[in-house]
Amino acid sequence: MQEGVVQVSDRSASMENRVHTLLIEIGTEELPPKALQSLSDAFSGAVGNALQEACMLGDVNLPWHSFASPRRIAVKVEQVLGVQPDQKQLRKGPSVSAAFGEDGAPTPAARGFARSCGVAVSDLETLIVDKGEWLAYTQTIQGKSLEIVIPEILNDAIRQLPIPKRMRWGDCEHEFVRPVHWVLALYGDTVLNFQIMGLKTGRITRGHRFHAPGHISVSSADYYADEVRQKGFVMADYSSRKSTIQEQVNRLADGDGLQALMDPDLLDEVVGLTEWPVALGGSFDERFLELPEEVLIETMTAHQKYFSLVDQSGQVAPRFIVVTNLDSQDPERVRKGNERVLGARLADAEFFWNTDQKIPLMDRFDRLKTVVFHNKLGSIFDKSHRIAGLAIKISNHLGLDEAATELASRLCKTDLVTEMVGEFPSLQGVVGRYYADVQGIETNIAEVIESHYWPRFSGDRLPAAGIASNVAIADRIDTLCGIFACGDVPSGEKDPFSLRRASLGVLRILIENRIDLDLADMISWGMELYRDQGWKNIDTGQEVRQNLVEYILARSRQLMLSQGYETNLWNAVMAGKPTRPLDLVNRIESARKLVHEEREMAESIIAINKRISNILQNEPNKSISPMSIDVSLIEHESERELVKALIDMESGVLEDKQQGNYTNGFHSLFRICICIDRFFDNVLVNAKNPKVRNNRINLLQSIRSMFLDVIDFSQVRIENHEKF
Repeated sequence: MQEGVVQVSDRSASMENRVHTLLIEIGTEELPPKALQSLSDAFSGAVGNALQEACMLGDVNLPWHSFASPRRIAVKVEQVLGVQPDQKQLRKGPSVSAAFGEDGAPTPAARGFARSCGVAVSDLETLIVDKGEWLAYTQTIQGKSLEIVIPEILNDAIRQLPIPKRMRWGDCEHEFVRPVHWVLALYGDTVLNFQIMGLKTGRITRGHRFHAPGHISVSSADYYADEVRQKGFVMADYSSRKSTIQEQVNRLADGDGLQALMDPDLLDEVVGLTEWPVALGGSFDERFLELPEEVLIETMTAHQKYFSLVDQSGQVAPRFIVVTNLDSQDPERVRKGNERVLGARLADAEFFWNTDQKIPLMDRFDRLKTVVFHNKLGSIFDKSHRIAGLAIKISNHLGLDEAATELASRLCKTDLVTEMVGEFPSLQGVVGRYYADVQGIETNIAEVIESHYWPRFSGDRLPAAGIASNVAIADRIDTLCGIFACGDVPSGEKDPFSLRRASLGVLRILIENRIDLDLADMISWGMELYRDQGWKNIDTGQEVRQNLVEYILARSRQLMLSQGYETNLWNAVMAGKPTRPLDLVNRIESARKLVHEEREMAESIIAINKRISNILQNEPNKSISPMSIDVSLIEHESERELVKALIDMESGVLEDKQQGNYTNGFHSLFRICICIDRFFDNVLVNAKNPKVRNNRINLLQSIRSMFLDVIDFSQVRIENHEKF
């Protein structure tokens, strides 16, 4: 046995160490439906893993089962031991030579170690290892009962729950996502007696608020799900309840010859709102089909939590499905009630639609002064002017229509001051595009109003290349510049202004739409626009600009890894500090082809780079041109040959870099490797003459500069090879 290693003793099974199913249920007021599944998974995972770490699972391969409904989260774990097995732990003391004197009497070190173990020196054992003999003691740690272990596990599990804001209730000091009203704790059919969050545990749970509002006594942990379903009208299993809802909704839709729009987020929210789901179909007045389909769907899903239905052509049908949380004795009354509520909602939307069209979008531009962008950066009106200025610069750089760019930039935020967007904020852009179409604005400008918000999330579609992409980039660059200038840089997981998402959006648009723009240039343009508007108490200086460039480019790592590029290649490319995202992609793709398709060339370049780097490791890092080499100090023909080859190659490598033809540049570097090998074979770099030595060091510096100007080959790994 090694020191500190805990071994489980072979205790025989007994009543004291029986194996049963453990059930823990925390009963609360209604939990947040959107967070219900994540809370349940986190809770059950924390409990199950802790039991496993405590050596209290009879079969570690058996999965634990989580339950979650609006008023409870629970976990069931099978084959849980009633008492931890005893454990043996070896404690290592002083060496034998230090433990006993020449007369064989124990020294203070031996007596002190024995005293700390609670035994006499004579009870200690001798541990023989490679490094000698040591006093040791094997102690037995008594296993704790489940009733002692489980409260500690639950307290830890509750502390680990992903709860952004915890709440207290009554006059207690306990905190949870919602007030807790009961805690059920069963081990088989036995109650585990302890207190947690100020409540004493028991076997009592509660049923459905309306169908079974009283207390329910659960006979055994093994029968929990069946008993709360049969006695309490509660489908405690989240996955089972989700499947039931899907089946009911699809069955009703099929009966009408329609298809339900089964939005995953809406489905999860409805699952989190119901304990006894019953789906009912309903309808609305066909006149509302004149409204944009996005408005219809948003009204039904976001406001009412209804499932929308579409016909075979994909058009929204005047039907909906509501999932109620009870089995009503008068379903027709429930149906009509929901139809009235939806009808009123759609009537409001119809009013907004008709009212908004009385004011053209361009006439709404000045109203953007009333919408705050940031308390240090002004209004959306101010932001729209900056977006226009930046988008025009980008369009001029790319040779696009300046007048169309300015019009699209001024219109892109105007729907924020419409009644419809005030009611449905998630439809900003979409509503503006519809209004622009109705008002006869050119289609390409109308599309910019909607698509400049794309991508809204990971994997979302992108705006089309051209003015739409320019305005989308300008919008995000303006936000990034402004927030960085204010000093509100994201830290840790906090990103209140979604700057990470904005950065990824800029990168995706530039890369996937093949737009070759320099981030450093765009950020400088953006910062200058803030400076021109005269905002105070913000920093638009060079350090902030550089930090922002680095922040955005750091997000490219996530993009490149998601596309299958290796981390080491991304590190190698980023060492060259590229500021054009499209150029970054060209570099990393060329590097990938070099490593995977031209291995011999890659190994040769990496080896030469390593040798040069080793020689220069104590030299200051300088960027030197081959033209600066003093030819009068050249002593050997191979040295002269290398300088000439570098000078001849320099302009070609620079041209390849400007054109993004890095593959051709790698071939040039490979060809010069032959000259470098001959140089090392015939020339001593550390010459006695200091001028000659410095000249040769400069020669190697110029080679390394040429290598680093493409990628840092010291970062590149080749399969089955160590990092150079």
